[in-house]
Amino acid sequence: MRSIQEKFQISALDLRLMIMSMVLVVMALAFHVATGNFLSPENLYNIAQQSAVVGIVAAAIGLVIVARQIDLSVGSVLATVGVAIAYLMYSKGWNWVPASLVGLAISLAVYLYQGWLSAYLGVASFVVTLGGLVSFRGIAFLFSDGRTQPISDPTFLLIGGGLDGAIGTTASWTLGLVASLVIVANTFSRRRSMQSHGLEPRPVIFDFLISGFFIAVVLLFVGVMCAYQIESKTSPQGIPNPVLIWAVVVAFISFIVNRTSFGRYIYAIGGNPEAANLVGIPVRWVTLKIYLLLGVMTTIAAMVAISRLNAGTASLGTGMELYAIAGAVIGGVALSGGSGSVLGTVLGALIIQFLESGLLLMEVGVGQRLVIIGQVLIVAVVFDVMYRRATGERL
Repeated sequence: MRSIQEKFQISALDLRLMIMSMVLVVMALAFHVATGNFLSPENLYNIAQQSAVVGIVAAAIGLVIVARQIDLSVGSVLATVGVAIAYLMYSKGWNWVPASLVGLAISLAVYLYQGWLSAYLGVASFVVTLGGLVSFRGIAFLFSDGRTQPISDPTFLLIGGGLDGAIGTTASWTLGLVASLVIVANTFSRRRSMQSHGLEPRPVIFDFLISGFFIAVVLLFVGVMCAYQIESKTSPQGIPNPVLIWAVVVAFISFIVNRTSFGRYIYAIGGNPEAANLVGIPVRWVTLKIYLLLGVMTTIAAMVAISRLNAGTASLGTGMELYAIAGAVIGGVALSGGSGSVLGTVLGALIIQFLESGLLLMEVGVGQRLVIIGQVLIVAVVFDVMYRRATGERL
């Protein structure tokens, strides 16, 4: 594998993303053969929506893991924030905007507290967030008093998708074409950058084959979303709002990682926190900011989740921390820190959702489903370790 990378100058990231994309294709074909309707536009549309909440959290929690931290409380915090927003809207009659801002304030306060304990007091994040896993689930029950808090605001419900929660075909194809142009522009930019530094870029044909592959994935996705039409409507749905929100989150975090000193500091801290501290990187402050960023993304995920459910419940987000961490790790984030990509978390979240949806369509029981998903996650991590050894990536 190493010789292939050297011969064609394939980055470890490109190779990993292509492998994961092929795994998704194989899973989709296998489940379609087994069920007969896995690849239907309706099912793929639902999978895309269902993946959004996990994907948003996984994109942010991936940075936490890159910095050698962990968060086991994100599912409980999501429940607390979601229930608080729903409670203010239903029981107090608040508009969704101020209610969501209160939810954001709660989330930031939680992660300021947990981040401060981990970054400044040096308490292991595993212990801090394990306590948060239990405590904030309890707070969610106290907030809701054990009752479901229904949501009826039509504007807020658009956030979670539903009948009218999609952008339509014209806007979807426009976004798809813009994304394709960005991929092409990024390819040219990378080649120019290599040449300006005196490096020989890889063969043009191979560069554009890779770009063409990712463009095809984008346009295929848009085509599938635009092929789904609800019977009661006169036009197809297009890209659902939760997926659009997820895409904005991924783009924002990618910008932070690739274009800001904060993003570079995260990877430096994950690679060697002692060395990062010696060269002047404010390790504790950066770590705290990572947790605050996770707090923002947890609020967004909570808004999408309760909008999709039309209600806030204390059981919201149960197991979310495990799915988000699994999505990040399957997507290539090293548990030892210092390595991982935002785009990889997208594919990791999709792999998890493909697996769960496929097993559900096959009418596999809940117990069997959990066993299979758990073992697949172990296999994925084993593959990740073997892949890193083969390519020389950080374990």
